[in-house]
Amino acid sequence: MTHGPRYPALIASLPETVPFVGPEVQERSRGAPFVARLGANESVFGPSPGALAAMRAEAAEIWKYADPTGHDLKAALAAKLGCTPENIVVGEGIDGLLGYLVRLLVAPGDAVVTSDGAYPTFNYHVAGYGGVLHKVPYAGDAEDLPALIAKATQVDAKLIYFANPDNPMGSWCDGAAIVAALDALPQGTLLALDEAYIEFAPTGTTPDLAFDDPRLIRLRTFSKGYGMAGARVGYGLGAPALIRAFDKIRNHFGMNRAAVAGAVAALSDDAFLADVVQRVTDAKTRIAAIARDNGLTPLPSATNFVTIDCGRDGAFAKAVLNALISQGIFVRMPFVAPQDRCIRISAGLPADLDALAVALPKALKTARGT
Repeated sequence: MTHGPRYPALIASLPETVPFVGPEVQERSRGAPFVARLGANESVFGPSPGALAAMRAEAAEIWKYADPTGHDLKAALAAKLGCTPENIVVGEGIDGLLGYLVRLLVAPGDAVVTSDGAYPTFNYHVAGYGGVLHKVPYAGDAEDLPALIAKATQVDAKLIYFANPDNPMGSWCDGAAIVAALDALPQGTLLALDEAYIEFAPTGTTPDLAFDDPRLIRLRTFSKGYGMAGARVGYGLGAPALIRAFDKIRNHFGMNRAAVAGAVAALSDDAFLADVVQRVTDAKTRIAAIARDNGLTPLPSATNFVTIDCGRDGAFAKAVLNALISQGIFVRMPFVAPQDRCIRISAGLPADLDALAVALPKALKTARGT
């Protein structure tokens, strides 16, 4: 007799995988820590002092569950953004909210549309709930929202995933283009607009639409500009009926109360956020200069990273990446051709970028030798 759990056929069919290999896994594999952690698009500049103080103060209360309604954080966000708490759902980062969104909308066999090479964690959730992914190629180095909507119309998709600004390429489109594209959105299709990097984007990148617009949900995070990636705090902005529906399936006690306190405090420190944005801009300028000094092409970026065109194919870019990792420089790269001709480098401290400047020419020499 065989003992053990009886997995549903869907779960039994899925690969045992993680969308991203963490830097800690790679450090254990190589037997040494990274000199520069420039691959996960975290903020090396950290949280604001006020956020850190709030989290430390809340540590003594960590024996309590967090408020399952997220009242204080939703109130602070509503005041900041000019909406109502009824427009806001909070959750365990955008990753957690994407999982809830897919669970809420996607039944086995339902069509979902995304870009080929876009955020793989979204695809992971869709596969886990039995959705059928339909992928649309990038247009150049940017996601193509009109093509995504056209594909959704063709396959009767429940959900479209679109990131603006985009990861992994750093590209972006004007919010007015999103508004125009939505005129063609089929009835019954929801646009999941991932705005994880919105704090770094030019004015006008976010669409000028009411938060009550039922055609989309905007997903944002405290992981990037606010420097709280490890705290796992994200939020969604949408029509109240959609936001209420999350209460049917979300983990009501999934939030960490210290992290929530830190997020509330972070929202009140505009000066710190502005300083981080400037430091990221300076770091991106330095990364671009390092790339050009080595004959490579940095792509325009509205995020906290720079995607660098290595000028050949994916095999060459992977060789460059591996050679950087062997020197203790953690970076990542897009997964799908032709974007996989690039590597992606997050904004870092001056010492991190000094190390990159030393390592990159050696990495290119190694890659060219292979």
